[in-house]
Amino acid sequence: MASDPGPSRTEDTPPNDPVARSIGHVLTRLAGDMPRLGIALSGGGDSVALMHLVHGWGQGRVLMAATVDHGLRPEAADEARQAHRAATALGIPHATLLWQRDSEAGNLMAAARDARLRLLAGWAQRNNLDAVLLGHTLDDQAETLLMRLARGSGVDGLAGMAETRSAFGMRWLRPMLGLSRAELRGWLTGRGVGWIDDPSNENEDYDRVRIRKALALLDLPARQLSQTGANMAMARDALQDFAIQVADGTEARNAGLKLPLTAFRRAPLEIRRRLLVAGLRFVSGADYPPRREAVLHALGALARAPRVTLDGVIAEPRADWLHLYREPAAALRASPVMADADGVALWDGRWHISGLVPGQQVRALGHDLLPELNWRASGLLRDEAAATPGIWQGDDLIAAPLLKPQPEYAVRSLRGLPEFRALLYTH
Repeated sequence: MASDPGPSRTEDTPPNDPVARSIGHVLTRLAGDMPRLGIALSGGGDSVALMHLVHGWGQGRVLMAATVDHGLRPEAADEARQAHRAATALGIPHATLLWQRDSEAGNLMAAARDARLRLLAGWAQRNNLDAVLLGHTLDDQAETLLMRLARGSGVDGLAGMAETRSAFGMRWLRPMLGLSRAELRGWLTGRGVGWIDDPSNENEDYDRVRIRKALALLDLPARQLSQTGANMAMARDALQDFAIQVADGTEARNAGLKLPLTAFRRAPLEIRRRLLVAGLRFVSGADYPPRREAVLHALGALARAPRVTLDGVIAEPRADWLHLYREPAAALRASPVMADADGVALWDGRWHISGLVPGQQVRALGHDLLPELNWRASGLLRDEAAATPGIWQGDDLIAAPLLKPQPEYAVRSLRGLPEFRALLYTH
């Protein structure tokens, strides 16, 4: 249905409206305590339904909507304008976010999805929103399950999309996973609301489109497939709880981790994999985990090698601990940063440094000056010390605050044990 996704005839929710009632219950459960919400609005049927349903439920809340124009189709700009008109007709402020692709290399669709989330997260943070609502449906859940099954995903992947997750510094909510695409379009049609049909949804060059058509051809029930995902989510939750127990006694220090080595080695392979993935992300600050095959290879190597490096993190068994700390080469690749107007800098996704003055920058300390700094007295390992922040003025080292604390500079790591535990529960 390609008509303009304009306002409905009425925004009053009839008492016998099961769609609005169902979504209203989910929204109250997921976002009942959130006064400021964003809506990811593509203009397609799912996101238009989401916007109207949230508008009917969210009276008294600040609602905002945003459309990402990836610039991949000539029609995209006009579709963004239609989405803008639909949102403003409901009194919902709307923004169009433009994606400028940095490189032609890599998977286009994966890059577009990543860019969409990053642009929406930045928009939401600028507007102090509590969360962004996404329009994924029961059909999307079933398609995702089959796509991940075809790629050999493990328990986490087959658990499907979670109702709520955190990524890119923002909370993402999916309140419509219990309703089908047909139910939502029927609801829109019954209220006289149009939407935009994206022609790329028929392009069989894309995996999701082929999976969608296979589901229809084989008459596979989306609701039962989604239930399989829910069953896998229960198994995932049990594994996460087990990993938390094995991690008991873990220490976070100087943006690194120390895992109890005996408990780690005794744990089943899947639990060791989860602990290593969470530890790698804790140290590196990466948004995504490394590939499963690379992690399994690293776990095998840890049984033989004195240490292993993966994703810019060194894993090194020593005495009773598995140490995880930043690889010096990765720290040296991190861009130097200058202070903001308050004399504060965030560096390498790991450190908060304050007390800086104009002209000073933060970059990796490196190995060369370690002998002059009596690094052993810090209690850090040599490579760990080399990856710590140095405060520089040109080529001159002004301070190495973790090795030789100075009162004018304050340094703290951006993550601690609560963040590590949260990563073990990341969906």
